[in-house]
Amino acid sequence: MQVKDRRRLRNRDVSFTLMGLGCAQMGNLYRWTSYQESLSAFEAAWDAGIRYFDTAPFYGYTRSERRLGTMLTEHQRDDYVLSTKVGRVMVPDESVGPEEDAYAQPLPFRPVYDYSYDAILKSFEASRQRIGVFRPDILFVHDIGRATHGEKHEHYWTQLTKGGGFRALGELRDAGLVKAVGLGVNEWQAVSEAMDEFDIDVTMLAGRYTLLEQESLAMLDKASRHGVGIVVAGAFNSGLLAGNRKFNYAEAPADILARVETLETACKAEGVSMQAAALNFPLLHPAVVTVVSGARNGEQMRANIGWFEEDIPASFWKTLKDKGVISAEAPIGA
Repeated sequence: MQVKDRRRLRNRDVSFTLMGLGCAQMGNLYRWTSYQESLSAFEAAWDAGIRYFDTAPFYGYTRSERRLGTMLTEHQRDDYVLSTKVGRVMVPDESVGPEEDAYAQPLPFRPVYDYSYDAILKSFEASRQRIGVFRPDILFVHDIGRATHGEKHEHYWTQLTKGGGFRALGELRDAGLVKAVGLGVNEWQAVSEAMDEFDIDVTMLAGRYTLLEQESLAMLDKASRHGVGIVVAGAFNSGLLAGNRKFNYAEAPADILARVETLETACKAEGVSMQAAALNFPLLHPAVVTVVSGARNGEQMRANIGWFEEDIPASFWKTLKDKGVISAEAPIGA
């Protein structure tokens, strides 16, 4: 597969390159990243033919949206697909510290969860101004679910359903201000529930359909039946499958490290890099339209592209199934 190849949403006029650039690192995820580093990642992606870019107000407390907007608006609007997110209203706050929510030197805007009708519209308008794009292609509801909110989940879910959050998304879509709407979450259960509540078009699922995790298979099958596209983020499980020791944005526990070692051994035996397998595996499911990869600089982006375009024989996936490395139910192509 080539990163510049495309897949379309079934029910909306949105076409994704098979790899997208996730821009959390433009917000200084884990450590300070200069604008020039971020620009080199963007340029490496663009030069390779990648035309899908994802950001969010939360990334760096608005820094990512500002940086990405500066880069994107140097190009013709019809040449790229852009997604951003709602669900947090960014409130000015000079008490923001030097590190918050794993972001280094975040800007002085405190994220406040709010999925209500008015908050969705307010957040959307603020994002448009920061990015400098009148009509972002996709709007995701960011980070909602029981694991995210615990005992407050019902409160926030009610904001989204009875409080008009979904209605706001529908109105923005109907007005042509966005082409597609959905969720951007780490919890596949929330996606399944959302499909029962509202006509979502696409969902970004981070870290839940990877070489390490396939518990979300039933939800992906449901999405395929409903024509809901899945954007897979976190294919490296926060970088663990790319060589670091992060898992779900924290240090990986011993049992997860042991599973990675088993997976790496299986990949080496077949002559396929684990990183290539991680980036290509999600796209074997018919619901998945693209895999989003983060990169701090051009060197990292070019490495990701090289892994993605590595030649992987079809027999490799059957071997992983036979060894019990991936689920017996996971689609692996013809």
